Parts: sequence; C-alpha cells; structure tokens
Amino acid sequence: MSDADRASFNRRSLLRAGTFTGLAIAVSAISRGASGQASAPLKIGIIGSGHIGSTLGSLWVKAGHPVMFSSRHPEELASLVQGLGDLAKSGTVAEAIAFGDVVFIAVPYGAYPQIGKDYGSQLSGKVVLDAGNAVAARDGEITTEAKEEGIGLTSAKYLPGARIVRAFNSMSYRFFVSEANRAGDRMAIPLAGDDKDALNVASTLVHDAGFDPVVIGPLARAKDFAQGAPLYNQQLTAAEMRQRAETIK
Repeated sequence: MSDADRASFNRRSLLRAGTFTGLAIAVSAISRGASGQASAPLKIGIIGSGHIGSTLGSLWVKAGHPVMFSSRHPEELASLVQGLGDLAKSGTVAEAIAFGDVVFIAVPYGAYPQIGKDYGSQLSGKVVLDAGNAVAARDGEITTEAKEEGIGLTSAKYLPGARIVRAFNSMSYRFFVSEANRAGDRMAIPLAGDDKDALNVASTLVHDAGFDPVVIGPLARAKDFAQGAPLYNQQLTAAEMRQRAETIK
C-alpha cells in the first residue's frame, strides 16, 4: 500500500469510527494491522527524543500516526519536527503525555523513579511502551534492582497504574533504521506485558513501524529480552523468535 493510499485509508477509518477515539480505535484496528493493512491513527507521545525515540517516532509519523516528541528543551527538537511534516510536533514531557493515546518512553533507566514521581498520575491508565534498559555505568543502583526483580516488574513498580508493554529495548536503534519494512520476512520485535489490550495496541505500532511483533509473555518475561538475556540483540524473524522463546521458558 502506498503512503498516499495509507493516508486515505486512515482518514476513511476515522470517519467510519465516528465517536470512537483513542484506544478504542486502536483495538478495532488490530485485525487490519495484522493482515498488512494500515491501522487507524493513534496519537503517540514520546518521552525521550534521542536515538531510539526520534527513530521510532519518525517511523510512526511516516506510517500516518501523529507524534509529539518531548524534551526538557522542546525548542531543540525544531529541526526534527520540521523535517517530518504536519503530523509531528514537539512539547514538554507533560504535554506529550497529555497528547498521547500511547506514550513511548525511551530515556536512561535511572530516570524512571523521577518520571514516576513527576508524571505517575498522568501515566496511570495509559498504554506505555517501555524501551528503557538498565545500564550499570550510567544508571547506578536501579540496575541491580532490575536484574533481581526483572526489568518489566521494576518498571511497573515505578510507573504504577500504567499499562506497560516492554518493547523496542532489545537492540540498537541502528537496526530500527536499517531493518524497518525490509524486503522478505520482517525483523521481529519481542513484547511483554500483562494487559491484553495494551499488547494489541503495542503490536499494531510495532507492525506500523515496519516490524513483526512477537508477544513473549507477561511482563515478568521481559527479562528474557533484557540486556544480556537470550533474546537480546537477536535479529530474528517472527518464526525464529517464537521458536527461540520456547526454548527458554
């Protein structure tokens, strides 16, 4: 489907949806996304507009989703936003959370306790795609906590009430740049979460970014594709990843 056809499809989908907005649109679009058709637009707020945040946000904008990139200094995102066109905008973290039907977090993991403290009430009830990795040299003591308790469950502790799906943390952003919408079998992206509808929304956004979603299991299984784990840094097809995941249950 061409970009022009995709945009037309998305506009028609919104008109048909009538009063259904936000997550209701996302869930109703899952079957279309899985079959290779465009999903209806979702507003995405991005916390952290570095390599991963800007890369995934750009892919979602190109797929027809409105995206707000955020930073402590939103004015520094002007060139990124201008280069992406009308569907992209910039704002503060609070503005991005309020804007998004879905929130994508891509910041150093050591910032999670502060994010929870400052924005936990705003994130509660939101679908949150969590791409952070705990790196000892950068993030300090929380790295030990994430290893002992599991990184998915640690995220849930600091972001209580958020409908968390671990996603896009399992490899360098360079692979998201080079492998999105590749010819042949797509590259698989592992997901873990406890909320079925949130997993459906995340799966749609993985698909729309140009990859195949593979749900590994509940949030506790996010440890299986954390840094150093068997599914980390694996550029596999969906079938290969499912097979590998079965061996480490």
